[in-house]
Amino acid sequence: MNIDQLQIKIGERIRFLREQKGISQQNMAAICNFEKANLSRIEAGRTNPTISTLYKISQALETTISDLVDVEKQ
Repeated sequence: MNIDQLQIKIGERIRFLREQKGISQQNMAAICNFEKANLSRIEAGRTNPTISTLYKISQALETTISDLVDVEKQ
């Protein structure tokens, strides 16, 4: 798996967890203090999120960073 594929898998995992909790992309972005476009790019795998970004997302989803990046799940 290359870096691009990994980014896409992580984005898909974040989207899956967000949707499972019934949180809209707009609300999630607001909770994390991001622009909606930034969250959209992360979920689409078009950007490489920093650890601090992943931490904010994990807190908003009430999960761990390791759960976000566990691309074997889903």
